[in-house]
Amino acid sequence: MTETGSAKWITITVLLAIVVGGGVFAWKLYQQPAGTEGVLPGIREGLSEVWKLFQGPGLPEGFASGNGRIEAEEIDIATKFHARIAEVLVDEGDTVEAGQVVARMDAKSLEAELREAKARAVQAEKEQAHAAAIVLQRESECALAEKDLKRSRAIYGEDPGAIAVERLDSDTAAALTAQAACAAAEAEVAEAGAAIQAVVAETERLQADLDDYVLKAPRHGRVLYRVAEPGEVLAPGGNVLTIIDLTDVYMTFFLPEKKAGRVAIGADVRILIDAAPDLVIPARVSFVAAKAQFTPKHVETRTEREKLMFRIKAQIDPALLKKHEPQVKTGVPGVAYVRLDSNAEWPEHLEVRLPE
Repeated sequence: MTETGSAKWITITVLLAIVVGGGVFAWKLYQQPAGTEGVLPGIREGLSEVWKLFQGPGLPEGFASGNGRIEAEEIDIATKFHARIAEVLVDEGDTVEAGQVVARMDAKSLEAELREAKARAVQAEKEQAHAAAIVLQRESECALAEKDLKRSRAIYGEDPGAIAVERLDSDTAAALTAQAACAAAEAEVAEAGAAIQAVVAETERLQADLDDYVLKAPRHGRVLYRVAEPGEVLAPGGNVLTIIDLTDVYMTFFLPEKKAGRVAIGADVRILIDAAPDLVIPARVSFVAAKAQFTPKHVETRTEREKLMFRIKAQIDPALLKKHEPQVKTGVPGVAYVRLDSNAEWPEHLEVRLPE
């Protein structure tokens, strides 16, 4: 149909609705008693009949609906450190898996620090081995000195005149000196061990930081935005990519207070999106706001209370999302229909219809 033909058809439809509505309006006026008191109700009913002509299939009792958009949990993949982007490995629209490398930051300076720390660790291990060898030597000297002292004490005990007192004193001093040297060598071993632990800890920290320079997808999803490009220098927390979690897709919509108060967590929902009006997507209520949105600051009258709108989230089954993952799109507007009465039967036009 041409644009001109389409315009004519719309004009004819509107005129027909006006004529029908006018007829209903006239009939309502005719049915009203004389006087102005019956005119306004007739006008209201006539306009109501005209409005029904423009509406689609109505909702039976026990249901409510609200406009919304398909949304998904968004996750920013950001750098932990001040660094330059070395490479970005994915593009917008790409599907990524949990743990997949999606970008790398330039870590040359950190890699140099890590190599230096590893070299210090090797040196510390050598120093510890040297100190351990000295301990063995000092223990041997200590054992010999204690043996000499024991022999001198035995001779002096049997015959004080057989050995000079000076010799006994000398052996005693030698044994004490050997014990002190042995203790000092053991202390050096302990110090070398502590130095090794410190260097190992630094090495592990640097390695952990280096791992953080490699940016990975935290979960399965799709790249929504490629925020930064290779060569850009980012501050800590600078965002490189934004992905959406394809297992956490939902529609947010709003209902007035009277209807929202009847919505139960887990209630059945049917979602119709503008981009695919032939589909009816099943979902369940996963969230109902505890506070109203777009609420007057001070609610005092009944009329104002009726204006309160509550945010509701309808979650789509992850298994269903996985099955139809290529068709999952966010930002698409649509309408959510929620069942307020669990015993109410879904009307035919809201029966589930999914893509092939």
